[in-house]
Amino acid sequence: MLDSVDLRLLEALQKDAHLSAQQLSTQLNLSASQVGRRRQRLEADGYIDGYIARLNPKRLGLAVQAFVQVHLAQHGPENSKSFARLVNIRPEITSVWTMTGEADYLLRIYCADLSDLNTLLHEVLLPHPAVGRVHSQIVMDQLKRDGPLPT
Repeated sequence: MLDSVDLRLLEALQKDAHLSAQQLSTQLNLSASQVGRRRQRLEADGYIDGYIARLNPKRLGLAVQAFVQVHLAQHGPENSKSFARLVNIRPEITSVWTMTGEADYLLRIYCADLSDLNTLLHEVLLPHPAVGRVHSQIVMDQLKRDGPLPT
């Protein structure tokens, strides 16, 4: 069970995971050792999955972001497993969700340019035997970055 201090700790870590125990203790009005124990418990209990650096895609030469809806040709466990193997080995595909509605999957993709996106769509995704069709949408601008979860 999370208390209000746990929620404030999670909120602070989502904003800046580099905060030291001392900095967090000042924000939360706890000792650094209490903050450290709470943080360890939240990690052990699975509330904190890990810590990552959020990179700037444009600085890395990834100028195109797209969302691609994938519709399977036929449904079945082997098609799903085969498609999952494909998306997990492609670094351009950064997130994949299974969906309700018309599309079976939604993919988030980062590429250097439209040519690379076209190659991924027409030479990798569409030829895969599990894939029936794809529908791509290119991101023009991102108004809000992936933000912290509400606590």
